[in-house]
Amino acid sequence: MSKKAASEKKTDKIDNKEIENSDMEETKAHIQPEINIGLIGHVDHGKTTLTEKLSGKWTDTHSEEIRRGITIRLGYADVDIYQDENGKFNATKQGRLIRRISLVDAPGHESLMATMLAGATIIDGALLLVAANEPCPQPQTREHVKALEIIGIKNIIVVQNKIDLLAKEDALKNYAQIKEFLKETPYKNAPVIPISAQQGINIDILLKEIQETIPTPKRSKSLDPIMFIARSFDINKPGTKVSDMKGGVLGGSLQQGELKAGDEIEIVPGYQVEEKNKKVSKSIYAKIVSIMTGGESVEKVVPGGSIAILTTLEPSIVKSDKLTGNVVGYKGKVPPTRYELSLETHLLERVVGVEENTKVDPIKRGEPLMLNVNAAATVGLVTDLSKKTIKCNLKLPVACYENARITISRRIGNRFRLIGYGTIKKNK
Repeated sequence: MSKKAASEKKTDKIDNKEIENSDMEETKAHIQPEINIGLIGHVDHGKTTLTEKLSGKWTDTHSEEIRRGITIRLGYADVDIYQDENGKFNATKQGRLIRRISLVDAPGHESLMATMLAGATIIDGALLLVAANEPCPQPQTREHVKALEIIGIKNIIVVQNKIDLLAKEDALKNYAQIKEFLKETPYKNAPVIPISAQQGINIDILLKEIQETIPTPKRSKSLDPIMFIARSFDINKPGTKVSDMKGGVLGGSLQQGELKAGDEIEIVPGYQVEEKNKKVSKSIYAKIVSIMTGGESVEKVVPGGSIAILTTLEPSIVKSDKLTGNVVGYKGKVPPTRYELSLETHLLERVVGVEENTKVDPIKRGEPLMLNVNAAATVGLVTDLSKKTIKCNLKLPVACYENARITISRRIGNRFRLIGYGTIKKNK
C-alpha cells in the first residue's frame, strides 16, 4: 500500500483503540465473531487466565478487579481459531482462520451472581472451568451449572484447569469427581478437557472441542434489531476538548436483525423521571455513529458475537455501565417497559450455591427477589401469589417481551441464591 493511500484511510476510536477501516487480510473471512461463549465457574478457577491465553487480552481491567484479583464486571475478548497444515487448532495465527468467537468472562464470586446471570443470557454456549486442585463441585460451580440449565444453554465444555499443579493420580481423581457431578445434570455427556491455562497445555484440544461441540446457531436477520446492553462507557480521556469529544459507547450482543452506522435507535427502559408523584421511565434516543466488532470498524452487524456501537449519546449517560441491562432497537420497535411482572414460577427442590442441603421454601408475599432477564438485574417485591404464579413490583423497570424467561434468586443469609425461574405472563 502506498503512503498516500495509507494516509487517506479513515480511523475511528472506540474503547481507546485506533481501528483502521481497511479490508481484512485474505485469511479473515468473517470480521464479526459468530458466537458468544461464556467462561463460567467458581472464583479463581482460571477463567480470566484462559481468556488471556486464547485472546491475548486480560479482561480484569477495572481497578477493583486488579486489586482483588477477581472479575467484577463482564469481560469480553475475541478469539480467532486457526487450523494449521497438519490439522491442529491454535489461536496464534498459524495456518488458516476458520472461525472467530467472542468470549464472555463472567464473575465467579458468589456476591456477583447477578452479573454472572446477566452475562449468561447473551451466550450461545459455555466453557465451565473447574480447578483440578480443588474438590468438585465447589458451591458456585453447582450454582453456575444450574443457571446454565435454567437459561437454556445446551452446549457446554468442562475445562479441567490447573492440571500442572498436581500429580497425575490426583488429576484423575478430580476428573472422576467432575464426571460424578455431571451425572446429576443435563450435561452428563459434556466433554471434559484437562488443560493448564497458565502453561498453555492442551489449548489445541480445547479449540478443537469448541469447534465440534458449540455450533453457531441459526438466527434471523430479517426481524427488527434487538440488542442487549451488557456494558456502557465513556471513551473520552480527562481534559478532552469539547470539540473533540465522542459520544457514549454501548457494548453487548445483537439478538436478531441488523444494525448499521447511521441508524436511529431507541434505548429502553432508558432513564427515570418523577411525574405526578410516580417514577416513570423515558426512552433514550440516539444515532449510531460507528460500529466495532472483532477488533475492526464495520458498517453493519448481524446477530453473533459481541459488538460495540459508538453513539451520539452524552458521555455522562453511559459512563460506569449506567445503561447495562437496557435494550436497543429501532424507534417504536422495542420491547415494552415493565414496572411489574406476573410470573409463572418453577422452583428448584434445593437451593444451589450453599454447602448445606437447603430445601427451597415457597415464595412468600412481601418477599424481595432478585430477578434477571436479558442482561438486566432488578429486585421484585412480591405483591400477590397463587399456587404457581406470583406478581412482583419492580425496584427498577425492565424491557422484555411476554414469555421471556427470568431467573429468580432469594436472599439466604447475606447472599442472593438461585431458587428457580419464571416466565412472563400478561398482567391482568
